[in-house]
Amino acid sequence: MPLFTYSALGPSGMITGELTASDRGEAFALLGKKKIQPIKLEAASEVKTTSKAKTKASAEPLQSGPIKLKLAQVVLFIEELADLVSAGIQLEPALATMERRRELSGIKTLATVLRGKVRDGMSFSKAVASTSPSFGNLFCALVSAGEASGSMSTILKRQAAYMRSLAALRSKVLAAMLYPAFLVVAAVGVSLMFVLYLIPKLTEMLDSTGGKLPFLAQVMLKASEVFKSTWWMFLIAGIAGFILFRAWLARPESAIPWARFKLRLPLFGAIFKARFYVQFLETMANLLGNGLTIVQSMQLTHQAIENPHLQREFEAVQRHVGEGVSLSRALDRSGQFPPLLLDMVNVGEQTGDMPAALSRAAERFDRELSKKIDTLAACIQPLIVFIMAGMVGFMAYIMMSTIFETISSIK
Repeated sequence: MPLFTYSALGPSGMITGELTASDRGEAFALLGKKKIQPIKLEAASEVKTTSKAKTKASAEPLQSGPIKLKLAQVVLFIEELADLVSAGIQLEPALATMERRRELSGIKTLATVLRGKVRDGMSFSKAVASTSPSFGNLFCALVSAGEASGSMSTILKRQAAYMRSLAALRSKVLAAMLYPAFLVVAAVGVSLMFVLYLIPKLTEMLDSTGGKLPFLAQVMLKASEVFKSTWWMFLIAGIAGFILFRAWLARPESAIPWARFKLRLPLFGAIFKARFYVQFLETMANLLGNGLTIVQSMQLTHQAIENPHLQREFEAVQRHVGEGVSLSRALDRSGQFPPLLLDMVNVGEQTGDMPAALSRAAERFDRELSKKIDTLAACIQPLIVFIMAGMVGFMAYIMMSTIFETISSIK
């Protein structure tokens, strides 16, 4: 059997030694039975290689600023840490295992920094909050609750599933918008090619024969000449408008009107609302399932809401629940939630199993969201194709009429 060397923290202080085990998991389990906390565990054949790697790594400075990760990296980090902790490995050795990843990425750097802070006595929730803003307040609050209750592995598993659902939701919305955006860009490009290149070429041909341009062609030619001579003004106006719009959005008092406007957009507003319902239900089910009270769960859910308008409306729901009103009735008073959601929440209140009822409601509304996204994609794509075909057909009509006029002039 393989031989492992370890450094661990025992009742009398730091100890080192060797043991034989079939794999690393069994080695950690044997050390756990001895009630000692392993800090380092390596196969004897890997000690030299590891020491060289650490010498090389110690020469490289760690990242000093906040470590920002993509959503996919956050999900991967939580999944790997949940698997290690669920296997009975202590937090600091689990971070050490992630620190030895072969892939050089932000996950490896984050594990190194977090391991150092945890080893220095900082709680994991505070270490995450001070190291990376990518995890959010909700994750840090849940981890803090898990540290206090001893249910860290369960909370990490729930958060991994929750983050996976959010990542899938975001990818679904992005995929639905990608093809229509490509069609819009293609339509604009084809129109510019007609206006700036093809129609002027036909005009030169017609002028050489002494003919007269059709009316629509004259309008397009005028527009082409104006655009060519003043394109820089359009560019400056566009940049200035974009800067002014961003400055308006940066004002705190503009956040709620803009958020309310997005919810009222045709087609898209319904998707934004459905996404809010799914996120609200999944977050509440996750928090209540981890043993938090409904008031604490609503406080954390309020922090996780992205839309400022809905966040402000949710404050009234929190206040009513804090005054003793049932959740379904408080949601009904806000006027922001559909009757089906209220009925499913009411069922959870009657049965006494709110986490399960909210999870079922989240699954139901997630299916509804998928249908809305599919419907949007099915409606937008033909609409944009129709508009694009109309633009190209209009340009082709102008070109053909110009060609016929040229032929008539030649005759």
